[in-house]
Amino acid sequence: MKLANLEHKRILIAGFGIEGMATKTFLETQVPTARISTTDVSNGAEYLSQQAEYDVVIKTPGIPARDLTVSYTTATNIFFANLPTTIQTIGFTGSKGKSTTASLIHHILEDSGKPVKLVGNIGTPLLSAFDPLDSKTLYVIELSSYQLADIEYSPHISVIVSLFPEHIPYHGSVKKYYQAKKNILMNTSPKDYYVYNPLYPRLFHWAKECKAQAIPYQATIPQTSSRLIGLHNADNIRAAYTVSQLFHIVDTVFTSSVATFQPLPHRLETIGTYQGITFIDDAISTTPESTIAALNAISDVATIFLGGEDRGYNFSKLIELLYEKQVENIVVFPDSGNRIAEELHIKYPNIFNIYHTQDMQSAVAYAFEHTPTGSVCLLSSASPSYSLWKNFQEKGNQFQACIHTHETQEKTH
Repeated sequence: MKLANLEHKRILIAGFGIEGMATKTFLETQVPTARISTTDVSNGAEYLSQQAEYDVVIKTPGIPARDLTVSYTTATNIFFANLPTTIQTIGFTGSKGKSTTASLIHHILEDSGKPVKLVGNIGTPLLSAFDPLDSKTLYVIELSSYQLADIEYSPHISVIVSLFPEHIPYHGSVKKYYQAKKNILMNTSPKDYYVYNPLYPRLFHWAKECKAQAIPYQATIPQTSSRLIGLHNADNIRAAYTVSQLFHIVDTVFTSSVATFQPLPHRLETIGTYQGITFIDDAISTTPESTIAALNAISDVATIFLGGEDRGYNFSKLIELLYEKQVENIVVFPDSGNRIAEELHIKYPNIFNIYHTQDMQSAVAYAFEHTPTGSVCLLSSASPSYSLWKNFQEKGNQFQACIHTHETQEKTH
């Protein structure tokens, strides 16, 4: 929606978290004649009951469209609708890996001297970084399936890094989740680009359907050194190289930028080695596929923390890999942890040491006691965090704090 169409309107911002606040601040500056109200779930179960009284509702991503009874727009659509025509955008999405890949290409572009901002689902709301009068900035945008479910525009360059089932309760089905991801391509033109990971057949199929110029990840890239580990991160680096070539970035800048890139927190983040045990925080891994990637990236995992909100994921391949990798100790959190433990016991009885807990401190204490010296304790839960934590960041921070507390206590005894 164009800003001119918001003049003198009664606007309701539905959802007043970080994005809602940014939207309000942006509109107060850009559309001072508008009358803005806000509502949020913290106001009670009936927080959307007055939506029909407004001219325009601006929905934040966390609210499913099915909860609205009137037409609406979003901050994402306002951003794209008001971009100057000279501005280029690179949109990143995918089930996992989009934050790392978007951050990496931002780092590369920044090192090459381009005016660039990293925005979107990664933490900086689109409208908080957007100046409609700025005609030069390049935007690297992480787009979640929540943002893409009702997007009406496509970035100049769309990048999809991976695709497997996730966020099913929000979208209602796997089919609708995939459609949300595909929406990033729905408004492309022959002047646009679609960069995709060819390991995913569905992404290859979408390449045949969209109007953009489809480019699979380049198979051969310059040799690089990197702090990013695992085959999935090798794919993320290939994605970044493929995009960098569209901007004619020389290989020396690319390799230097990859070498200096600092991995994001809670993504195969090595916390340290204590009492001979290396602790790794991979709290971002909230699906079986992501935890499988973590296990394949790390040697000598002896203890793993699994479980969280149970969304009915299929853990069979993960369970087979735990056996194949000879992971000895399985710490499980509710709710899905109980199902994982049961499936482990049925398929491989008396093989694993399984510890049930609802408390991170006791989980870490168990890891210190049972993980052999020289091996790894990995937090990579294969399930969303919401059974015990508000998000993966809280879970990862708690994991790290408990490690440091346990180590400090040991030193004082």
